[in-house]
Amino acid sequence: MSKKILGVVGGLIVWTIVVMVVGETMRRSWPAYANVADAMTFTLPMMIARLSIGALATLAAGLVTALVVPQSTMAKLMPGVLLLIAFIPQHIMLWDKFPIWYHLTFLLSLVPLTWVGGALASTNQRGRLITALNAETAEHAHSRSVRL
Repeated sequence: MSKKILGVVGGLIVWTIVVMVVGETMRRSWPAYANVADAMTFTLPMMIARLSIGALATLAAGLVTALVVPQSTMAKLMPGVLLLIAFIPQHIMLWDKFPIWYHLTFLLSLVPLTWVGGALASTNQRGRLITALNAETAEHAHSRSVRL
C-alpha cells in the first residue's frame, strides 16, 4: 500500500515539476505569452502550448507512477483522477477566461493521458525484459558453442 501511495505522490510531484519548469521556460522565452499570462488573455497558439504542457506533464506523471507501481492499474490512474478532482473547481472559476473546448480538452485528457503514460512505462519495461532475454539467450548460445 505504501508503495502505491509513493508511486502516486511521485507522479504528482513529477507533474508539478514539469508544469513549473516548462511553464517558466515558456514565460521567459515567449515575451508575448508573459505579457498576457496574468490576465489569462491567451491567443490560440498560447492555449495550445498550455494544453501541450499539461499533456506532457500528465504523460510523465503516468510514466513515473507506473515505474514505481507497475502492477496496479488503479494506482497508475490515480494521478489523473486526483488532478481531475483538483482542476474541476479551478476550471469552473476560470470558465469565462477560456473557450469550452479548452476546458474540456484539458479536463477530459487527464485520466486517459495518465493511462497512456503508464502504458509507455509498461512498454519500456517489456523492452528491457526482451533485451535481457536476448542477451541471456545469446550468452547461453555462446557458452554452448564454446563447449562443442
